Amino acid sequence: MAPKTLLLLSLILVLLLGQSCATKDYGLALTKSLLFFEAQRSGKLPPGQRVTWRGDSAPNDGKDNGVDLSGGYFDAGDNVKFGFPLAYSLTAIAWGVVEFNSRLEAKKEIGNALAALRWGTDYLIHAHPQPDVLYVEVGDGSSDHDCWQRPEDMSTPRTSYKIDDSKPGSDVAAESAAALAAASIAFKGSDPKYSGTLLTHAKQLLEFARNHRGLYQNSVPQAGQFYSSSGDDDEIVWAAAWLHRATGEQTYLDILSSGNNGGVRSMFSWDDKYVGAQLLVTKLLLEGKVPNSGPWAAYKNNVDMFVCSVVQKGNNNVQKSPGGILWFLPWANLQYVTSSMLVVSTYADYLSAAKATLSCPQGSVSPQDLISFATSQVDYILGANPKAMSYMVGFGSNFPVQVHHRGASIVSIKADPKSIGCKEGFDWFNRNSPNPNVLDGALVGGPDANDAYTDSRSNYQQAEPAIATNAALIGVLARLA
Repeated sequence: MAPKTLLLLSLILVLLLGQSCATKDYGLALTKSLLFFEAQRSGKLPPGQRVTWRGDSAPNDGKDNGVDLSGGYFDAGDNVKFGFPLAYSLTAIAWGVVEFNSRLEAKKEIGNALAALRWGTDYLIHAHPQPDVLYVEVGDGSSDHDCWQRPEDMSTPRTSYKIDDSKPGSDVAAESAAALAAASIAFKGSDPKYSGTLLTHAKQLLEFARNHRGLYQNSVPQAGQFYSSSGDDDEIVWAAAWLHRATGEQTYLDILSSGNNGGVRSMFSWDDKYVGAQLLVTKLLLEGKVPNSGPWAAYKNNVDMFVCSVVQKGNNNVQKSPGGILWFLPWANLQYVTSSMLVVSTYADYLSAAKATLSCPQGSVSPQDLISFATSQVDYILGANPKAMSYMVGFGSNFPVQVHHRGASIVSIKADPKSIGCKEGFDWFNRNSPNPNVLDGALVGGPDANDAYTDSRSNYQQAEPAIATNAALIGVLARLA
């Protein structure tokens, strides 16, 4: 081949690679992923609110029980505040902030990340008015789902539900403890007083959880219809791991050494926290703070096998679609992809700091291999997939426009202040047209196991966003940006 032809081919290749990289602006994706949390805010919106099509909502939440539960986040495309996935989402945001603080600072997003975290932790503090009392839901899922209304217009019951020493919920109490402990580390540098308050609540909630065991859906059946917990052992060790990281106290190591390490898991999720606890223990082991033997070695071995299966180097690998996205579940699959990528990205940095690699059944995996795998998953989400569609709303030129989301799918109250009733809203739901409000940064549930996606408001399995899906992605995007 002539030298000129080679040079021309090289230039074309460089241009193509440049275009490919340019389409994956992780910094922009990070900015948008944080914007989504502003669209999910409940209560009186702050002066700096950037999602301007939203208005104040649910100001009287908690009044039925004499507490202020007006803040926090709506869970997904609905207007209910579910405490169990909310607490997990806050832990995931905090984890990203703790691990990738300097990268968030470099992208000038640390303020927005801490604001997203604080909007949730302020709510958790209000939801925990006494050591053995925690409010775990506001609103009723069944009646809420019978209506299609903007949050500003809600006419459904806003009942608040709690757990206490006679009606326990050790799973949600311990997850809330994990969230507050992780957040206390995130705020330690910028607001030590607030950090101390978070830590006090975290300690009380784990003590409450350990002294009053029981699944929360047995105390609050309304929550169990939507977010039923499969157990509480995982939340107990997860909270203990975060409280040890926040305090260094031996008592939390004792809980971990005698606790259930969970074995090898198939996912990390709002319901299953074992992988997170295993990885935090592995950090201690890599740093020489616990011995590489006994229960500590078991924690590490279990997370190693999980990560090996995720990056396709294990004996029982996580399924992938033909286009390359990890496949866990038909409903909101991307939620489990983002959570596993937070684990993979974090582990890469733990291994790198220890100058170590991951030994998998199918070969050695370097920290860079882990980051490359996480990058491939994020790239798929942002458009490098068979449909050439970004599954982050507002990112790129081709993204879902009929997102299953009440607020986004109905004209903004700022544009039309006339109240829209419970059933009237379905007129907007049934329109075969783009949502009037772009839900910037929201990750939808995502494509199916064969990379297919139907952009329809009624397709809630694929088209509904949720705070738990976005929460884990913040740290991953910060790491890649």
